[in-house]
Amino acid sequence: MTREDEALLRRAIELAATARAGGNPPFGSLLAGPDGTVLAEDHNTSITERDITAHPELKLARWAARELDPDTAAATTMYTSCQPCGMCAGAIARSGLGRVVYALSNEQLATLKPPGTGFTDAPAEGPALFDEARIPVEEYYR
Repeated sequence: MTREDEALLRRAIELAATARAGGNPPFGSLLAGPDGTVLAEDHNTSITERDITAHPELKLARWAARELDPDTAAATTMYTSCQPCGMCAGAIARSGLGRVVYALSNEQLATLKPPGTGFTDAPAEGPALFDEARIPVEEYYR
C-alpha cells in the first residue's frame, strides 16, 4: 500500500465519520482514477434515506456503471472504510471496478459491534423447478 493509498483511505474514514454525524451507519467510500484523482465519493445514508441499500460502495458502483466506460472503470480503485458487504461486493464486481482497498475487515468490524447486532440469513429453499426456470435464462444467453 502506497502513501497515496493511505491518504485516500483516510478520506474514506472521514466520510464514515460524516455518515455517523448525520445519523447513519459509519461507512464511507470514494472512487479514484488511475492517477489518484477522486472521481466520486459518498457515505452511508441508509437511515436518513430509509433505504437499506444506501451503502456508499453500492452507490459508487452504480455511479461507475452508469458514468464510466469499461476500460476507465477497470482502472479505478475504490477506497472504503470497511470491507464491502456481500451486496456491495457483488455490485463492485458487476460494475467492473479494478481494485478495492479497505480499512476494517468484516471480522474486525464484528469485534466492534455488540453481540447479537449482526444480520442473519433468511431461510432459503432450492434449487427447484430447473426445467421451467432454465427456459428464460437459456434464451437470454443465446
